[in-house]
Amino acid sequence: MKKVILIGYMGSGKSVVSKKLAQHIGFSVVELDEMIEEKCEMSIETLFSTKGELFFRKQEHQLFLELLSDEKNMVISTGGGTPCYFNNHELLNGENVVSIYLKASIDKLYNRLLKGKQKRPLIANLDDNEFKEFIAKHLFDRSFYYNQATFKVNVDNKNIDEIVAEIASLLA
Repeated sequence: MKKVILIGYMGSGKSVVSKKLAQHIGFSVVELDEMIEEKCEMSIETLFSTKGELFFRKQEHQLFLELLSDEKNMVISTGGGTPCYFNNHELLNGENVVSIYLKASIDKLYNRLLKGKQKRPLIANLDDNEFKEFIAKHLFDRSFYYNQATFKVNVDNKNIDEIVAEIASLLA
């Protein structure tokens, strides 16, 4: 049993990289946010607005624990905040667990997130001026948790294939 956990800020590429990486190394892939949506039978946006962030984070933690105890080899794409709550950062390393922090610059994240901003509850209501500042502050606040990862991979100026190849070489 082996788990490869991808962490990083929203927009860092976790979803896209996890699918391609899983295919490359022959693992199944799990999108933690999608699992939460299936279990709760509502979107992340609706969960945040109707049940609140604390409810969401409890669901996230419980499902993360379930995935880590599953017998299958898998690549797990987490939400941007997953490592920051309920001591999830302590689960990023251990026997048969390897975590990868997909590290992106503030400018890269800003440009990627600007397009789909409305779909992300934490940033949907921010105007463009406060948006970049929000990303910078959030990254600073979360850096301790993200840096608990086994490996850090800078994703700026790399395509998906280059990122996957770099991660695969780290796993070898």
